[in-house]
Amino acid sequence: NLNNGQYMAPVSGYYIFSARLYVVPQIHPTKYQSRARDRLRLLICVESLCRQKSSLETVSSLDKSSEYFTISVSGILFLQVGQYASVFIDNATGSSFIVRSGSDFRGVLLGI
Repeated sequence: NLNNGQYMAPVSGYYIFSARLYVVPQIHPTKYQSRARDRLRLLICVESLCRQKSSLETVSSLDKSSEYFTISVSGILFLQVGQYASVFIDNATGSSFIVRSGSDFRGVLLGI
């Protein structure tokens, strides 16, 4: 659903999901001082319950030499009919960022 960023399962089954985001940090690369804890997590969660239900996750640090970077995650989740999966970003970088156009989120039924 392009209006709310969710993929709703039309039938119960195993779905393969992928999300790819093009991220532009709102900092000047030469002025950025990276810290060990600076990271960006990208998650695909069932029913917006990333901790209580199964989810897919990747973690990336910012590359201070780049103007933008790509972060992606993919994997298989089981959804019941009517459940939804959606993308979440956990930003622990200490700076804001913009997600560029061309970023995508997909889900495909693999089997019942």
